[in-house]
Amino acid sequence: MYQNFKTHLQTELSEIEKAGLFKNERIIVSPQNAVIKVINGNEVLNFCANNYLGLSNHPELINAAKIALDSHGYGMSSVRFICGTQALHKQLEFKIAEFFGTEDAILYAACFDANGGVFEPLLNEEDAIISDALNHASIIDGVRLCKAQRFRYANADMIDLEEQLIKAQNLRFKLIVTDGVFSMDGNVAPLDKIYALAEKYNAMIMVDESHSAGVVGHTGRGVTERFNLHGKIEIITGTLGKAFGGAIGGFTTGKKEIIDILRQRSRPYLFSNSIPPMVAAAGIRMFEMMDETNELQQKLHSNTAYFVEKMKTAGFDIKPTESAICAVMLYDAKISQEMAMRLLAEGIYVVGFYFPVVPKNQARIRVQISAAHELEHLDKCIAAFIKVGKELNLPLTPSKEGGMSK
Repeated sequence: MYQNFKTHLQTELSEIEKAGLFKNERIIVSPQNAVIKVINGNEVLNFCANNYLGLSNHPELINAAKIALDSHGYGMSSVRFICGTQALHKQLEFKIAEFFGTEDAILYAACFDANGGVFEPLLNEEDAIISDALNHASIIDGVRLCKAQRFRYANADMIDLEEQLIKAQNLRFKLIVTDGVFSMDGNVAPLDKIYALAEKYNAMIMVDESHSAGVVGHTGRGVTERFNLHGKIEIITGTLGKAFGGAIGGFTTGKKEIIDILRQRSRPYLFSNSIPPMVAAAGIRMFEMMDETNELQQKLHSNTAYFVEKMKTAGFDIKPTESAICAVMLYDAKISQEMAMRLLAEGIYVVGFYFPVVPKNQARIRVQISAAHELEHLDKCIAAFIKVGKELNLPLTPSKEGGMSK
């Protein structure tokens, strides 16, 4: 049987490669940072990690993890409700809830699990989930596991959201679901307008803060802080794997009763090992650091504003962003791949994104800024983009406004 299946898979892989959509993994041989070393020994500037606050290799987090490794061991070998809960896990959950101004929190192995395990225990066929069209794949998969009726609205389109809420009006409970920051575009969900519609139509809100927590808002508390809704959203999911240290682990935080039900019925929580003690300890230290100073958020915001302004002035088309994600629009998939390859040769590590990750004819290079970047790093990246853009004859029109034509 496998010989037939093997032939089928080889054909599929060949078609992916011929279409120019095959994903190759570049190998890093150094810790994650603004400057990394790849397997050929070259050092390059990293502009495609989710290491927004530069904490992935921070000595404070490494030290907290080392101490916990000695005091609490390597792994838990158990799920939470059997014998997989240490004081460190409870402390981290408390820190998460405190940070977001919520009532309680629950840890998962990853935010993919948090989103996969949040809907099915809470809602059924009597209820409605109204989801943004550009929500993360983990939200889409989580919704599929739930029997609630599904409604979808165009990205950040409040007219369409209201239309879907009207359609769902006769159902029992209604939950509006949105990413805080949409990972391919970098735009922030208009949470203030979503909140107003939720109040008007008696709906609840869930926000995935994975790309916004630590980034958006004056103190990095995400889109709820950005729109002065701190502590007012029913459900927030997020990850420790991006701005919050870049390791592993996800969470859901929100109303106490919601978290209580998830502890009883959320399958990824009930049937997955607890996160390692060293990850929990590093997470606790990370939240302590964020309470102590806003320096990293301020540097990140300054770096992002500088990069966007200089790139637009050089003539590049950058999607509007209030996050650390800067989508450099190239539109053509092959050009995005060629540009990423040439930029790597210039010492700039970025990746081209194209269909099916983004819509057809919307190919781009997603540049992700970090507080670990210095101005010299940003200048080198901008200079490389300009050099390679000219080599590829991109229609750059330097101006104060910027904006490469399609």
